[in-house]
Amino acid sequence: MAPNNNRTKGSHFPLLAFLFLCLLAPLLFFFFASPLHDRSDNSAVSIEKVAKLKEWQALQDLKSLFSKEVLDVIVSNTNDVGPLSLESFRKNNLSASWRVAGLRTSNAMNQLNQPADNFRQEKQNGKEGRFSVGRAQWTDSPVQLSRRQLVEKRKEKRAAELVKQDDEVIVKLEDSAIEHSKSVDSAVLGKYNIWRKENENENADSTVRLMRDQIIMAKVYLSIAKMKNKLQLYQELESQLKESQRALGEATSDADMRHSDHEKIKTMGQVLSKAKEQLYDCKLVTGKLRAMLQTADEQVRGLRKQSTFLSQLAAKTIPDGIHCLSMRLTIDYYLLPLEKRKFPRSENLENPSLYHYALFSDNVLAASVVVNSTIVNAKDPSKHVFHLVTDKLNFGAMNMWFLLNPPGKATINVENVDEFKWLNSSYCPVLRQLESATMKEYYFKAGHPTTTGASNLKYRNPKYLSMLNHLRFYLPQVYPKLDKILFLDDDIVVQKDLTGLWAVNLNGKVNGAVLTCGESFHRFDKYLNFSNPHIAKNFDPNACGWAYGMNMFDLKVWKKKDITGIYHKWQNLNEDRVLWKLGTLPPGLMTFYGLTHPLNKSWHVLGLGYNPSVDRSEIDNAAVVHYNGNMKPWLEIAMTKYRSYWTKYVKFNHPYLQNCKLRE
Repeated sequence: MAPNNNRTKGSHFPLLAFLFLCLLAPLLFFFFASPLHDRSDNSAVSIEKVAKLKEWQALQDLKSLFSKEVLDVIVSNTNDVGPLSLESFRKNNLSASWRVAGLRTSNAMNQLNQPADNFRQEKQNGKEGRFSVGRAQWTDSPVQLSRRQLVEKRKEKRAAELVKQDDEVIVKLEDSAIEHSKSVDSAVLGKYNIWRKENENENADSTVRLMRDQIIMAKVYLSIAKMKNKLQLYQELESQLKESQRALGEATSDADMRHSDHEKIKTMGQVLSKAKEQLYDCKLVTGKLRAMLQTADEQVRGLRKQSTFLSQLAAKTIPDGIHCLSMRLTIDYYLLPLEKRKFPRSENLENPSLYHYALFSDNVLAASVVVNSTIVNAKDPSKHVFHLVTDKLNFGAMNMWFLLNPPGKATINVENVDEFKWLNSSYCPVLRQLESATMKEYYFKAGHPTTTGASNLKYRNPKYLSMLNHLRFYLPQVYPKLDKILFLDDDIVVQKDLTGLWAVNLNGKVNGAVLTCGESFHRFDKYLNFSNPHIAKNFDPNACGWAYGMNMFDLKVWKKKDITGIYHKWQNLNEDRVLWKLGTLPPGLMTFYGLTHPLNKSWHVLGLGYNPSVDRSEIDNAAVVHYNGNMKPWLEIAMTKYRSYWTKYVKFNHPYLQNCKLRE
């Protein structure tokens, strides 16, 4: 067998040598002939003809050596991809042993390839050209170029569609988030939430939740065990229930639990498993859980009423520091000689060409912030006049404060509402109603059936018994010589010059105010009883409400329209509080219905006393910010994030404030 193998190998050698010579001979010829290429044009032409001849001869030899399939691969590769290159064979998964010389070859190889390129260029005349003449650089035909451009356009179009879809999805998600945020009660957001830690990490309280569930089920089985006289199991459940309750304590997250508490959970699980085997009855368990749910619901309702009452109480109770300040100032005022109790520039009080403000308050500190912030931000304080009205109790304190702390070049005057002799029960319906037996019963009788209603607690507010709150409906009577006046509440802070308000054209309306309605909020049907025919036939339930707190009143138009008479009419009809509950906003909406000119919202931003999500940029850009709501800035329940807008205008270094321990 060995000799036969050697003989076979020997027979192949001449064939391989012949192939090698056939392929290498033309290459050697071109290599040695290439230096003669530049001698003359005739020599170049002759060399080119010889090259074509040699190439043709090489192809003929190849046809005799290779099968038709191999030659088809070579031809198709040349026609579709470019000049024949071993690189293209390697890319088509041919043997990696084929080493390729690409376009970046030596000068000798460039010279060798150039005649073949020229020959192919001549061969392709009349067809679509694919090569650059004289260079080994491939170019697309117009058809291929247009096809490639079309593919690129399709890719770009598809990419744009995908980006658009992503943008639409993002917009939908944002809109969904906005709609969800609108459904959240803003009042709840402002309260401290005991579940805050749980919301930060949904798995942070898995142990606490498990223990609470065990306690609930233990209570259920405890009741059933007692009912079925399972005394031993009852004692086990009762003992383990106490242990779990003691271990849970006030914990709200797993971080508050001790490591030993896990053993109690395990023990409780064993007891509950035992109870389930002996006591489980679907109907009984369901009934017990329903009873527990009803009991818990009643407790929540009771706590909510208690919370509302305490919130109202905290909001209406005068802090010790402010009460101390008022008492000290009052004592010192009445120790002053009469000649030192007068304010300068009293001649400005009736000058209609100046800027007049009406401020009705019984809070010295709050009134001082309103005046101070207005003066600090005024361009010309000498043209501003402040008309303060307070009650008999705070009259001395209010005078003493502004005598000690005059508002620079501005004019100020303090009056006592109890000295307005024209303001009596025969003229004013509110005073007559406040003196009635039904109103006294409504306010002061503890056993009244509606005194426990949480919704009514807001309206059982002592301020509604004070004429300071209703004096806003008598501005022409209080200031008969003035044409315009800007009404300010004492829970506002002025941040910009307000003189531009006197230049606003009210278009024949009486009241210039910022509208407060948005979608279904703060519209007339939220304040008035539209089941009453007097209300239903005179007002639109969807009419937009507006804000008291910063209002520009045209007193000349007020007198022509007899606004005070309209107010009296509605107050008389509301003798039994059937049109609206107590307060000044509902009768204000009715009195100025159709007579209110909307001001730009940047003049007056509300909600700092109840809404924790007021936009910071709106506050900073507002001319006036309003702490309407229970969380007044001078109270401990005030929202810390908004308090600095108010405290910056308080003189905490003043001796009176320091003696009364009023600190920032």
